Amino acid sequence: MKKIAFILAIFLSQVVQGQELQARFTVMANRVSSQVDKKIFQTLQSTVNNFINNRKWSSDNFQPQEKIKCNFLLTIDQDLGSNVFKGTLTIQAARPVYNTTYESPLINYQDADVTFKYVEFQPVEFNENRVQGNDPLAANLPALLAYYINIIIGLDYDSFSPRGGDPYFQKAQYIVNNAPESGQLSGWKAFDGVRNRYKLVEGLVDSRFTLVHDAIYSYYRSGLDQFFENEKGGRSGILNALNYLNTINIENPNSMIMQVFFQGKSTELVRIFSKADQNMKVQARDILSRLDITNVNAYKELR
Repeated sequence: MKKIAFILAIFLSQVVQGQELQARFTVMANRVSSQVDKKIFQTLQSTVNNFINNRKWSSDNFQPQEKIKCNFLLTIDQDLGSNVFKGTLTIQAARPVYNTTYESPLINYQDADVTFKYVEFQPVEFNENRVQGNDPLAANLPALLAYYINIIIGLDYDSFSPRGGDPYFQKAQYIVNNAPESGQLSGWKAFDGVRNRYKLVEGLVDSRFTLVHDAIYSYYRSGLDQFFENEKGGRSGILNALNYLNTINIENPNSMIMQVFFQGKSTELVRIFSKADQNMKVQARDILSRLDITNVNAYKELR
């Protein structure tokens, strides 16, 4: 009887944990010198996958079907010596659309300022109260991952409830404000290039960009989620989201959050508005051509 109770307790503890993410972390190290034993990168990949998927990142419990699907691709470009590596981290996450098998991108972003230290078999750990850790270079990768995980969870929550992601964006901002510091590290400060972690989270917490949260909610919950039952209403919800973003762009032109919002969405948006009436199609094309200049040719299909 005690054995059954013990097994049941273990099972319940695993269920209650309800981790938020269904994540896949992949390491690519083809560009690294052949003198480096590539086994270290396999160990890193396994260790980080466990770190991301087995840690609780919120106080909420997620059912298996509710987990947020996301991918992290770490492409290592350089071995800087002394177990220090430099590379690029690609972050992707998607959100299921109500009553469909379709998944819409939440974020599709590439961070090119990833420098970190990793000694094989060392644990990958993150302490919210000591983001810098004892060794800033060793602490940088866990801090990066925690930062983007909070951004992903925040975007997901924002897409289901108005301002639902605020606590996670604030956590991401805290990580930025307390990020590891070293002459070899960059991406955490406002002056670290045109696109960086500081500016990304600024677009999610600064009052100048408040409407971005209305845009996220309107795009997903009032837009995509309505298509199954009310296609016209869903399309109107997405147009409302674009109008919110247009207001932000007028007041804060060329903001990073605008670029990140549209990354990976052009094909989806063309499909959404290709069946709209002529008036809505023209409105959408005009706004999209202003907001997402990178994909302006794609929006020319909305004639």
